[in-house]
Amino acid sequence: MKNYKFNINGNSYAVNINDVDDNIIQLELNGTPYEVTIDREIKQVKTPKLVRPVAVPSTDHSKEVVKTTASGKVGTIKTPLPGVILEVNVKIGDRVTVGQKLVVLEAMKMENRIDSDLAGVVTQINVDRGSSVLEGDVLITIGE
Repeated sequence: MKNYKFNINGNSYAVNINDVDDNIIQLELNGTPYEVTIDREIKQVKTPKLVRPVAVPSTDHSKEVVKTTASGKVGTIKTPLPGVILEVNVKIGDRVTVGQKLVVLEAMKMENRIDSDLAGVVTQINVDRGSSVLEGDVLITIGE
């Protein structure tokens, strides 16, 4: 409902528009209800609708961020996000399987389990408990 006050030739008018439907307006003029028909159709102003495309996760990652990289007989496990290492669950020389828990990383006050995507033998560990890491840092190297 919209309220207007008009002053015409020294006379005050209070107009309350209650409803607008096509070219018919329901209003009150100084408390008296009226139905007014307009010569032309009044187009309603539509509020624009925000339309976003469906978000599809990208499988294209930069080489710095990819969780694992394997070339031939050697692969690396990288950190998916920055944080602090809470646990390292393997030692150099340990045989690991796909899905085995390697490291626990604390990021944004949450513990994140980093599992192996590769099977093989741990040849290098680049972090210790308490180490701070950035996204894409190499944590562990796995060979055969």
